Amino acid sequence: MRQIAGFGFVAGTGAADRVWLRTLILIRWLAICGQLAAISLADLWFGIALPLGLCLLAIGASVIVNLIVTFIFPGNRRLSETGALLSLLFDLCQLGFLVFVTGGLTNPFALLFIAPVTISASVLGIGPTMILGTASIAMVSGLAVVNIPITLAGGITLTIPRLFTFGFWAAIVVGIVFLGVYARRVARESRALSDALLATQMALAREQKLTDLGGVVAAAAHELGTPLATIKLVSAELMDELSDQPELLADARLIREQADRCRDILHGMGRAGKDDLQLRQAPLSTLLREAAEPHMNRGKELVFEPGPASSALREPMVRRSPETIHGLRNLIQNAVDFAAGHVWIQYDWSGDHIALRIVDDGPGYPPNVINRIGDPFVRSRRNEQDLSRRPEYEGMGLGLFIAKTLLERTGASLTFTNAHDPFLPDTDRQERSGALVGVRWRKADLLASDIAPGAANAQIEI
Repeated sequence: MRQIAGFGFVAGTGAADRVWLRTLILIRWLAICGQLAAISLADLWFGIALPLGLCLLAIGASVIVNLIVTFIFPGNRRLSETGALLSLLFDLCQLGFLVFVTGGLTNPFALLFIAPVTISASVLGIGPTMILGTASIAMVSGLAVVNIPITLAGGITLTIPRLFTFGFWAAIVVGIVFLGVYARRVARESRALSDALLATQMALAREQKLTDLGGVVAAAAHELGTPLATIKLVSAELMDELSDQPELLADARLIREQADRCRDILHGMGRAGKDDLQLRQAPLSTLLREAAEPHMNRGKELVFEPGPASSALREPMVRRSPETIHGLRNLIQNAVDFAAGHVWIQYDWSGDHIALRIVDDGPGYPPNVINRIGDPFVRSRRNEQDLSRRPEYEGMGLGLFIAKTLLERTGASLTFTNAHDPFLPDTDRQERSGALVGVRWRKADLLASDIAPGAANAQIEI
């Protein structure tokens, strides 16, 4: 199991969260119907002499097991990993016995030995999959040597050259290994992506709540401004009139002090809301500083640098969307985590585009993962260096995945690279030689088009 830092979300839970009993029951019923159809067709249509008693015995065992499980356990029961393994082992043994009495590897349905291993690789752990894979290969190997041959119409025993038998055996074994590895890899990536997307939704929901809270506090500050001002004015007049009555003067002074305290509390709680009552727009530089604010006092210097092209145009008013703020905050956090002492946030805008570059003076992205930056759970382990730099994070690439996903929702395109030549010695590296993230929007995608450009933000003064 792995904990996604900051969200309290546990990802990668066991098979008990993924294997439903009714799914295995349904698959077994389909297998029973297929086995009955194949045996009936071989006996009635092709005239193949099969040991019907033994075949029906094997199929009947599956029917009995399915009926017992259906009546004893509810269909919505989730199986433990051990329970799922035992269920698949039973299906494997039943298939092995049925293939044994119907010709071994001369029976084309021997290919179905791949099915239990593929199912296990998709939903179970590596241990059960290895057990099922080993058991399947052992059964296939045994059936290549020992089996009850098929007797065709006219009493002819079906035999095939040893070369063909070896080819069938090799094909099935290769299929078991290949499909098992392939299914497990695809399932792991799918679960990792699902976990990461869920964490992204949780991060976005949290940022949206913070934004909504800022609006509520701003509205409260606006509504309480007049009553508090009135209280302060009246208390000041009372203090003047009660100068000769010390006890009542102390009470009037206390009222004024508490009114001042209410003002300070509202200013502290609603700083973001106070600065931007409309809560939907802000200048680009203000938005960047808001995203970087939690990392301003972490011992690294954050330098904001507007580009040269921006001096000729008015600074754009952009949307203060939760996706943009949280995505930029994650990028800045990653730069601060690994910077030696400085992080540069360079931004520029033209008539059509808004561009942003975040670069630090750290070691940069590792060469072995730079092509996978932005994928979820890029790294599965942390070394001692990672632990010392960011002990509270898993260091698995989830933060950059969340940032990339959220910013792409706003129309941004992102690039991840290093600002230095990897072949240069450390002595020749420039100061801005760490990780470099480039973010680029079309201006129309980021502008606060639903608010009149240039609208000034009202300030609250109590």
